[in-house]
Amino acid sequence: MSIGFESWESPVGRLYIAADETAVRALAFDANWSRIRASLGDVQEQGNALTRQTIAQLQEYFSATRQTFELPLHLQGTEFQRRTWQALQEIPYGETRSYAEQAASIGQSQAVRAIGHTNGLNPISIIVPCHRVIAKSGKLAGYVGGLAAKQYLLQLESRTPELRLL
Repeated sequence: MSIGFESWESPVGRLYIAADETAVRALAFDANWSRIRASLGDVQEQGNALTRQTIAQLQEYFSATRQTFELPLHLQGTEFQRRTWQALQEIPYGETRSYAEQAASIGQSQAVRAIGHTNGLNPISIIVPCHRVIAKSGKLAGYVGGLAAKQYLLQLESRTPELRLL
């Protein structure tokens, strides 16, 4: 199965979307695209129906008309990574969780640092919403797209339009 990708200029910077005929494999920021691209194997720079559908849904998300994505996803990783990323998908739009809460949600309350590291390896940013995880203190903490992008995404989801501008 061949994997194609295309890039798209979003409000939070250039994003790379990779998909095969059956599932989205990656949605990456510039900062992690080379690592993720290497993990996918042979990837061709050409979009397909799923990359175009992903971009359409991202456009709706960024225009605040979409809260959930309806795309088939393929998350490749260890059992711990897949459970961590599944927990991210269970955080509702407009809400946040701490790294400790995410760790507890998968029954690994002592794995807070491992959760943070694994969130940073998330191959499908935004759709698998690692931006919704913040420090226990309520402050923003690490995000592969940068803290400004994380703040933008959280403000977009906060439903308070006056906060959307950075």
